[in-house]
Amino acid sequence: MKNIIKFIITVVIFYFLFQYIDFKNVIKVLAKSHGGFILLALIAQLISTVIAAYRWRLIMKLLDFKERVSFYVQSYFRGSFFNQVLPGSIGGDAVRVIELVQKNYDKKEAIYGIFVDRIIGLVGLLVLNLLANNIFYGNFPAWLYQLLNLISIGGILGFSALFIIEKLTFLAKLPFLNIFLRLSKRLNRLYANKMLLVEHISISVVVHLFSILAIYGLALSVEVHLSLQTLLIAIPPVFLLTIVPISLAGWGVRESGMVGILMLVGAQKEEILVISVLYGLLLILASLPGAWFWNKNKLQER
Repeated sequence: MKNIIKFIITVVIFYFLFQYIDFKNVIKVLAKSHGGFILLALIAQLISTVIAAYRWRLIMKLLDFKERVSFYVQSYFRGSFFNQVLPGSIGGDAVRVIELVQKNYDKKEAIYGIFVDRIIGLVGLLVLNLLANNIFYGNFPAWLYQLLNLISIGGILGFSALFIIEKLTFLAKLPFLNIFLRLSKRLNRLYANKMLLVEHISISVVVHLFSILAIYGLALSVEVHLSLQTLLIAIPPVFLLTIVPISLAGWGVRESGMVGILMLVGAQKEEILVISVLYGLLLILASLPGAWFWNKNKLQER
């Protein structure tokens, strides 16, 4: 039922989006596509995934998980494959948990490590957006900068508050809030050295930077002249929207978000739609090594 609802929402979003799109212009934009830039975009996205896997490995190492980098890279790609190609059937995070449990690690610790990896990735995205908003201020309307700064600062402060909640011991008596107390204690133990926290967030910034470089490459491939500075401001909020699990693998949400934001700087909606759809297809293509790793793993189990 959940997958059916997601499918319906995805179709509805595309239906309303297509009411404002001229498909003749879409075809014209696609006809200009240049394979060389698409290849560079694919390489950038693959690098983003590898760096994200390395960040995950650093976090799990703090939790005394002792697997090699190669395991985390392969597992991350397998998770990406399930997220992109088989959305909803079994989540990519669930795949990563299962693979760690199969290595005889504690399930709760595995879930916690992946949760921290997700949170650090989210904070890195907020930091990147905050930096871009204030370094490259000027292309978008002032209200958008103010809104994005408010979201970014609010998210970063909310994350920072998790480290302070540990001192609010009265939360232990409240059934629905004591989970935050426990989480705060664990985060403070995990990141007793705050320089490690800064390092992991910085790695997350680089992860998202390479994903945005991939989108920049796709824009160049169809001869759409959007500056990298513009994309650094516009794309992070789109990524934030796709985190909300209301559609299949973010389809529809990503397209409408990109069209809505980039039209504010005068970009043509047909061009933006093509870039967004190409990026969705690129994510699928970039996840295909996960299918190979999955098949390889199954053959080894036999």
